[in-house]
Amino acid sequence: MFRTHTCGELRLTDNGKEVTLSGWVQRIRDKGSLLWIDLRDRYGITQLMLEEGVSSDELLAQARQLGREYVIRVTGRVSERSSKNPQLPTGDIEVILSSIQLLNASKTPPFTIEDKTDGGDELRMKYRYLDLRRNPLRQNLALRHRLAMETRNYLDREGFFEIETPYLIKSTPEGARDFVVPSRMNPGEFYALPQSPQTFKQILMVAGYDRYFQIVRCFRDEDLRADRQPEFTQIDCEMSFVTQEDVLRTFEGMARFLFQKVKNIEVGPFERMDYATAMKLYGSDKPDLRFGMPFVEITDLVKDSGFGVFDQAELVVGIKAEGCSDFTRKQLDALTDFVRKPQIGAKGLVYVRYQADGSLKSSVDKFYNEERLRSWAQRFDARPGDLMLILSGPANATRKQLNELRLEMGNQLGLRDPQKFKPLWVTDFPLLEWDDETQRFYAMHHPFTSPKPEDIPLLETNPGQVRANAYDMVINGVEVGGGSIRIHDRELQKKMFGLLGFSDQEAQNQFGFLMNAFEYGAPPHGGIALGFDRLTALIAGYDSIRDFIAFPKNNAGRDMMIDSPSAIAPQQLDELALKIVQKLQ
Repeated sequence: MFRTHTCGELRLTDNGKEVTLSGWVQRIRDKGSLLWIDLRDRYGITQLMLEEGVSSDELLAQARQLGREYVIRVTGRVSERSSKNPQLPTGDIEVILSSIQLLNASKTPPFTIEDKTDGGDELRMKYRYLDLRRNPLRQNLALRHRLAMETRNYLDREGFFEIETPYLIKSTPEGARDFVVPSRMNPGEFYALPQSPQTFKQILMVAGYDRYFQIVRCFRDEDLRADRQPEFTQIDCEMSFVTQEDVLRTFEGMARFLFQKVKNIEVGPFERMDYATAMKLYGSDKPDLRFGMPFVEITDLVKDSGFGVFDQAELVVGIKAEGCSDFTRKQLDALTDFVRKPQIGAKGLVYVRYQADGSLKSSVDKFYNEERLRSWAQRFDARPGDLMLILSGPANATRKQLNELRLEMGNQLGLRDPQKFKPLWVTDFPLLEWDDETQRFYAMHHPFTSPKPEDIPLLETNPGQVRANAYDMVINGVEVGGGSIRIHDRELQKKMFGLLGFSDQEAQNQFGFLMNAFEYGAPPHGGIALGFDRLTALIAGYDSIRDFIAFPKNNAGRDMMIDSPSAIAPQQLDELALKIVQKLQ
């Protein structure tokens, strides 16, 4: 028997019991006459104790030969600790050892296996099997497991079937780049790994499985960042005979259920905001509503002043930072430098201080007297002590720049508490986006998204104004997931492909199976996909998803532990009828 108990299980009620434990040596503290070993497994840490004159010399010598991360099996008696550790669940007891068995020795780890390790990201990813022994990662994966189980529980109670869809599918030109897989049995032809199970879940609706879900792996060959990996997991769902309201109600219910079950938090009803309002007030289709600072437009108040920056601007817009009129010149210069960063791209920043004595002081006093500034303050609903920060330029670019400034102010003022959750639905996105470079429309979500019924006539006359019957779940400024009511009519789907630049033949080649299925009684249907990695990290209060995935890739898409991707043998290439130009050494 390797163990009678785990290392996180023993309590004072076990005092006097003879127990057997197995695990890894976390640390050894040798005080000469007393020696302690912290033994760790997945469940926790138990302190082991030996004492000169009580423990045998052989046992003490054996203990002193142990090192960090040695795997051992021990037997002993549970005893109450004289010096308790309230930080550990097992901190009231220790085990007085009677035997030690070495199960496996260990090299000295390249970093400390502690909550706060001294290992950098790349090193920890190379030795991921060691990193996963650390308590923070164990807690993250435990949270992920709990969320997956509760998701299944909720959807099962709502009548959903979990159905698996294929991983080897057909490559399509829309969306992100596909990862492709050569077919040995069909030389010159390729599978693609799914970016999502979109068409298969729609086929399942045609087949009559009116409530489908899957916690599914998806793949996208795109540039990476903290919240993006080349392979990721999503909660993928589809429903038949539903309206947008049905979908929102079902998955708002699921999100609230998960927060309550996993965090014991009641997040309350989700706010609703259409896309146009989100862009106008926050410059983002995923606004962070944990704090205020909505945009205030003052274009009409600033013209004809001789200040060319404002006079020539399409949009002049700002935010009000309450209680910040005492920002120093150094702080304001730092904000100006922030908006001038190349990735943000603003030309500069105008500020107005509403000082405590009621006077107004701005960086453009040369062009605007106090009466003009007071009209701005009225528009901002500003009070003494407030600070107004203003940007100008082309409308769309300026709103995006001000969104970045708003988030930066939220960070500086401590308004983006990761343990506070403010969810909302963003609805009524544009159906199509025009690309000047290629001179064509692209689907803002995907080609199967239905237009709002009242906007369908605009497909012929003004497609750029058509709104999608689509919705995104946003929490704390993070797009957790999105979905739409789908097109279920063959002719409307054909028209949509035409708007996206597909010929009839191209549409048939790429999506003929779906178009054909629509001829056999496709029901009205819609669904949603939620980023499972992202949702887990968000609930835990983290920005990065990496530590919520057991074996993640780095920012270059590499698995540092197994050294992948890698070259393959020439014989394999020959079998696949592939010729690869090898990189120059």
